[in-house]
Amino acid sequence: MADYRLGSSSLVHTPGLIAWAINGYHFEEDRPQLLAVIAGTFPTVPRAALEQVLLRKADYRVEGETVMFSVEDDHADV
Repeated sequence: MADYRLGSSSLVHTPGLIAWAINGYHFEEDRPQLLAVIAGTFPTVPRAALEQVLLRKADYRVEGETVMFSVEDDHADV
């Protein structure tokens, strides 16, 4: 299991950004661009792990300004 913590900054409120991307991920034609935005914002997190959150296949939780989630390791390598 791989654990990730996505913190906010003065430029990005991570809980809002993730909620926005999950909402937009319902539209298949928008998925590549949304994933690119999230992956560009958090370049150290594998795209496959981020996509699990955006597809709601992995639950996330919010603690303050931080988004935390866990995914199976096989999703973290791509």
